[in-house]
Amino acid sequence: MTAVLSEATRVRDEIVRVGRSIFDRGLTAGSTGNISVKLSDGSMLMTPTNASLGSLDPATLSHLDAQGTLISGDKPTKEAFLHTCMYCARQGDNAVVHLHSTHAVAVSILEGLDPGNLLPPLTAYYVMRVGRLPLIPYFAPGDKALAEAVGEKANDHHAVLLANHGPVVSGTSLANAQYAVEELEETAKLFLLLGNRPIRPLTPEQVQALEAKALR
Repeated sequence: MTAVLSEATRVRDEIVRVGRSIFDRGLTAGSTGNISVKLSDGSMLMTPTNASLGSLDPATLSHLDAQGTLISGDKPTKEAFLHTCMYCARQGDNAVVHLHSTHAVAVSILEGLDPGNLLPPLTAYYVMRVGRLPLIPYFAPGDKALAEAVGEKANDHHAVLLANHGPVVSGTSLANAQYAVEELEETAKLFLLLGNRPIRPLTPEQVQALEAKALR
């Protein structure tokens, strides 16, 4: 029990630190966005509902069991199901970050993109951190049907983009999930900056070589 408590204390502090960093750099605003980490006993620590990532309290983070039932802390985000469905589909992943980051949301609204892979391979780190990015059709906030749609894609993708909403990214650690969602946002920004100009993305051969070096 002591080891679990020590782990939980460390993870609580990490969630608060990452949340503040994400908020302070404008990657999510107001009370949008949420973070979770799966502990070694299968339970999860998650940011509460209506909480700003910039001012989280480690003592009030939601602690849920492996089935998503609240054990202690404040009521979890209403989007908790996004996290649980990612963990169910990706047993080896231990953290999930969901943001409403501006450029990624903008990409999720554009017409004419490939819903199976929204962004081209513009940089090496995008390929290594994110890979392919499928679009999840629009569902109203809190709609549990979104969980099924995300779960289906999560079997093959650790990063998805919710239409008119924002990215959901999982990782083997909170650091990896954070770095991946930030790389996704930067690539979305690059994509929008390039506009209709001709681009020179990485070649399929270059992408294949980078996929062997995935950082997830």
